[in-house]
Amino acid sequence: MPHEFEVRHEVTINATPEAVWKAISEGPGIDSWFMGHTELEPREGGRGSHTFPGEAPSGSTVTAWEPGKHLAYRGDMNEDGTFMAFEYLIEGRESGSTVLRFVHSGFLGGDWEAEHDALKVGDLQYLLKLTAYVEHFPSRLSTHNMFLFKPQVPAERAWPALATALGLTGEIRQGDKVTISVEGLAPQDGVVDWVARPGEFVGVRTDDGLYMFVHAQDNVVVEHHAYTDIDGEAFERAWQSWLDKALV
Repeated sequence: MPHEFEVRHEVTINATPEAVWKAISEGPGIDSWFMGHTELEPREGGRGSHTFPGEAPSGSTVTAWEPGKHLAYRGDMNEDGTFMAFEYLIEGRESGSTVLRFVHSGFLGGDWEAEHDALKVGDLQYLLKLTAYVEHFPSRLSTHNMFLFKPQVPAERAWPALATALGLTGEIRQGDKVTISVEGLAPQDGVVDWVARPGEFVGVRTDDGLYMFVHAQDNVVVEHHAYTDIDGEAFERAWQSWLDKALV
């Protein structure tokens, strides 16, 4: 039997409501911080679609469309009665910043409690990535998105290998200056933008890109958005080689 759920988060973004709206309501803007590919028809009642890496597209319907203020859409219901809905409420502040309130709701099936717990943590990471994108790359769109996955890697191997690739020793902390060194790619200087649930999520920002490294349930994920022209195939080959060699 499907179980109803709701996840709520709030973030403050040092950007205008217009910049935040552009990043959450237009397909190229969404693709510049979220995984997969999104298309969204810009009107209430419009249709949307999202394709997660390695999965078939899923459809949705826009249920609220107030530019600069309110966006909501609801995914099509699955045969088992499960679905997900997403809502963004935007509030501008006199300081030029924006408060973004996010609600993720619907019905989950199967091991719904574990999935709910994962959504509470995962949703916040993407809001932090959205924040980093809007604050630091507001006028740039992602030219190449990467999502690589390696299963069955225990934490005691995952994070030391990542720290080495970042040129760090010991625990990874927010604000750490890094130099990303992966064989086959030129070194990249950057900074650790956020660390959430130590041992699970790390966000790293460079001059021309945004990374998110994830370790959850013994799976490693490396995400990257490039905001300059790169050889995407060569970039992915280098990172896949790193996953295969460093996380054996």
